Amino acid sequence: MSALFLLIGISLLVAIGFLIAFIWSVKKGQYEDEYTPAIRILLDDDNTTKEETKP
Repeated sequence: MSALFLLIGISLLVAIGFLIAFIWSVKKGQYEDEYTPAIRILLDDDNTTKEETKP
């Protein structure tokens, strides 16, 4: 039974850690750009060379 309490305590600590990391990333602005991912496929990629595009 004590192993169950230990596992519940560890899982709560991990869940709180993930919650803190999520709140930190939202406050730092990681999720502010909602427009660019939707049009990323339409943008030109200038990093490709002619050798990469040959079949």
